[in-house]
Amino acid sequence: MDDTARIDALAIARLLEEHRGEDVLVLDVGEAAGWTDYFVIATVASGARRRGVLRAVGAFLDSRDIQALKRRRHPDVEEGWVLLDCGRFVIHLMDREHRAFYELEKLWFRSQALYSSNSSTPSSSSSS
Repeated sequence: MDDTARIDALAIARLLEEHRGEDVLVLDVGEAAGWTDYFVIATVASGARRRGVLRAVGAFLDSRDIQALKRRRHPDVEEGWVLLDCGRFVIHLMDREHRAFYELEKLWFRSQALYSSNSSTPSSSSSS
């Protein structure tokens, strides 16, 4: 099994934490979604911070030669939810209001959490 997407998703989670993303979470949604393997979710409090986080994520993706699907040059960071579809993983950068309203963790409740900034430890168990 190719673990590249899992490794990249976990690396992005750590990157988001380093850039003051809050409540960072990586969910293994592969069995439930069928169209992607992982969600990386983070709360990013302001538009200015989202812009900075997007620059860091963009640099990471470029360094790994990962193309976000339909990536706009300048995503509207003021909307409160920026989604980057990277194929095997999807990055969700949300403000507090959108995070609380959409509750992606509850929507995908059957998915295994591989990483949570609350525990700061990636899961050592593998998904089936």
